[in-house]
Amino acid sequence: MKNLSNPPFAHRYLWPVSMLHKNSLLVVIVCFLTGLTTERSLYSQDAEPNKPYNVLFIMSDDLANRLGTYGDPIAQTPHIDALANRGTRFDRAYCTFPLCGPSRNSMLTGLYPNSNGVLGNGQIFRQAIPKHVSLPQAFRLNGYFTARVGKLYHYNVPNSVGTDGHDDPASWEVECNPAGVDRLKEHPNIFSLQPNQFGGTLSWLASEAEDTQHTDSLLADDAVWILERMAKNRNRPFFLSVGLFRPHTPYVAPKAYFEKFPKPQMPLYGNIEEDRLDIPAPALASKKAEQESMSDELKQEAAQAYYASISFMDAQVGKIISALDRLGLADSTIIVFTSDHGYHMGEHGLWQKMSLFEESSRVPLLMVVPGLTSPKSVVATPVSHLDLYPTLTELARVESPKSLQGQSLIPILKNSDEKGRGWALTQVTRGGANGSRFFGYSIRTERFRYTEWDGGGKGRELYDHHNDPSEKANLAEDPKFEKDLAMLSELLHQAIPSTFPVDGETPKLKPGLWAPNLTDVDE
Repeated sequence: MKNLSNPPFAHRYLWPVSMLHKNSLLVVIVCFLTGLTTERSLYSQDAEPNKPYNVLFIMSDDLANRLGTYGDPIAQTPHIDALANRGTRFDRAYCTFPLCGPSRNSMLTGLYPNSNGVLGNGQIFRQAIPKHVSLPQAFRLNGYFTARVGKLYHYNVPNSVGTDGHDDPASWEVECNPAGVDRLKEHPNIFSLQPNQFGGTLSWLASEAEDTQHTDSLLADDAVWILERMAKNRNRPFFLSVGLFRPHTPYVAPKAYFEKFPKPQMPLYGNIEEDRLDIPAPALASKKAEQESMSDELKQEAAQAYYASISFMDAQVGKIISALDRLGLADSTIIVFTSDHGYHMGEHGLWQKMSLFEESSRVPLLMVVPGLTSPKSVVATPVSHLDLYPTLTELARVESPKSLQGQSLIPILKNSDEKGRGWALTQVTRGGANGSRFFGYSIRTERFRYTEWDGGGKGRELYDHHNDPSEKANLAEDPKFEKDLAMLSELLHQAIPSTFPVDGETPKLKPGLWAPNLTDVDE
């Protein structure tokens, strides 16, 4: 991309001041309402050929595929299920790294963590590749109004709720950071397996407060607030990102949502010790001592709280989509719904994230593209979070960096039988400082998951999803699958180099802050 000292459409738009916040209400509304005639070079494929696509990008936090549309028998998610029926559901979508910070930076840069430098939380890609153009920034540089409501890049949840978190100022014109009763008042009442630890520890609360007082409800209200203002003046397209916090720990939701899920009906996973016998030690390294000693009653309480938080989050999705429909914006708006990574709820004796099993690596992914996607279409071929950046920019005819590492999903959106790349890669770190860190890489095809730890030297795993969707039997040493293993190992070793930049080296993070520069970007 070029150094855009004069961003596209600057001569036709009243270019808003960057980094506005909701408390600058008057200035924000002026920015919303003073757009002039646009350069009609971004065409959608809907019924109005001169109308550019808007984008509504909704992201949940720590959400596994425990949704009705994905066949979960317990989940109560009518609004997300209805959204899936409007367009395309990807049944095998995967994150690049099962941890909030790396996954989100990867999705929003269109680069694997090995190429953007973010391999942990509390980091932002600008520390390693400051001139790279993020996904929302690409839309912004092409004349779009871009806004963030809630968590898109990494946050320390719950402590950073109500702040910008580890955000990227160049990505947005407007940021909204509401904090509800769950953060401001009820925080001391939350139960935790580790007292006074919440974000990385299983913790929950059945809140006495009404829905409308909670952070995610306030986030949805802010999203509706922005949609209403964009509907009043439709001369300028928008990219609205909504990052809902639930069901991230602490699992806090109004009490009524807990009552939907009777604790005795919550799932338990048995035979854990037997299940672990053929699993390499690094594959289980995300387990925590306090989780290993949980009673069945506590496990079911945690599951109840997780499902309650999902159901509450679903209600907020419904509120946002309802507003999009009511305002007449749906026919010109691409809708994306996903999560940053998957989540364990006791499978293999694991909880939360940071594993390379299916539950941790797989994400929900729904897309509705007016004039392109067919209702209730389902895609079986594996896809990656990386594929969203090139897909959305191509749909909107927005210029994007040449360094993107994903594929466009447009052929698959047009025909759900298209195979595309045919695999998705997820990585994770193990070990620590002093040169002891190593990686696990897992490749997912339509049938198999194959994983190597430290190049296979610390273990290998092979699972046949046609016969073992729960990944109970590691077939890496089974001679019947010797040819499959060899083929998958070769595929994995071909894929891993493609996760690095051209020079083959992961860029190093630079400490400290930086001065944001909206238009000083890589070629």
